[in-house]
Amino acid sequence: MTNLSKIPVTVVTGFLGSGKTTLIRHLIETTQGRRLAVIVNEFGDVGVDGEILKSCAIPDCPAENIVELANGCICCTVADDFIPTIEALMALDPAPDHILIETSGLALPKPLLKAFDWPAIRSRVTVDGVIALADAEAVASGRFAPDVARVDAQRLADDSIDHETPLSEVFEDQISCADIVLLTKPDLAGPEGVAKAKEIVAKEAPRELPVIEVAEGAVDARVILGLGAAAEDDLDARPSHHDTAHDHDHEDFETIVVDIPEVDSAEALVARVETLAREQNILRVKGYAAVSGKPMRLLVQGVGTRVRHQFDRPWQPDEARQGRLVVIAEHDDVKTDAIRAVLIPGEMAAE
Repeated sequence: MTNLSKIPVTVVTGFLGSGKTTLIRHLIETTQGRRLAVIVNEFGDVGVDGEILKSCAIPDCPAENIVELANGCICCTVADDFIPTIEALMALDPAPDHILIETSGLALPKPLLKAFDWPAIRSRVTVDGVIALADAEAVASGRFAPDVARVDAQRLADDSIDHETPLSEVFEDQISCADIVLLTKPDLAGPEGVAKAKEIVAKEAPRELPVIEVAEGAVDARVILGLGAAAEDDLDARPSHHDTAHDHDHEDFETIVVDIPEVDSAEALVARVETLAREQNILRVKGYAAVSGKPMRLLVQGVGTRVRHQFDRPWQPDEARQGRLVVIAEHDDVKTDAIRAVLIPGEMAAE
């Protein structure tokens, strides 16, 4: 049982585009009287996920209880960002009943778990559980990112291959730290894909884990909150590739932020994002845009060539109708001018 004097914290981790924000939004909207606080760790310079969550704030999780950490990966900025933020949330009046942490898609969870052993917070919070989300279709195909598909497929098919990529290590570390794994977008994977994804998760997990299929973040909060795992006391059972290696960093990845003018149509922007993924090996695109003639803001979420979009809220009268996209790629694949030329085709021609 969780120590009732401590505030329970659930760490929501998962690969890029696995549905973490959708899950947390569902939890906020179905909290049933539980007062929540949320920490959102955005990998990039624009707080898209934070804005999405604040747009669904309710009395049990008001906007001031939703905090964004936008200075880089939470596992690399523990002392500067995470500890002060946790202390600030614990000082709220009334205090939250439960804290949710959405890590960046590139974060390793274990360094974050170690932070809960810091004297300043150890006696006041506990890690109730680590929830790892995994895109069922991507896992089933070994396509954690477009550029590592062949490497991962070979690795899974041949036990003698021991060639690890940064992205596959991130996935494995997230599964290794998990208490429950949620397989998202099972409809896209189909029954065979879901079964294959479960086999892969089982192979990577250091112990038997519950694996649950979840569509659009719809999971009963009673299943994933209140686990009482006290994960900060259970680190040895959660192995990491980086337990004996140098500290984790993100030199293998680069993020750029592209401000985009109003676009003619949602379909045109989606087509540009798909082109970007195909031609320039982009891992992730996320952000928002203004569409001509539309009063609502368009949210865009791309993982490889699969792009989802929806209108989320009206543009405010005092807001500039200016779009902004975060683009994430492995370091050697980032060509800023070429990325901008695809997303803003008229800009380069005008220059």
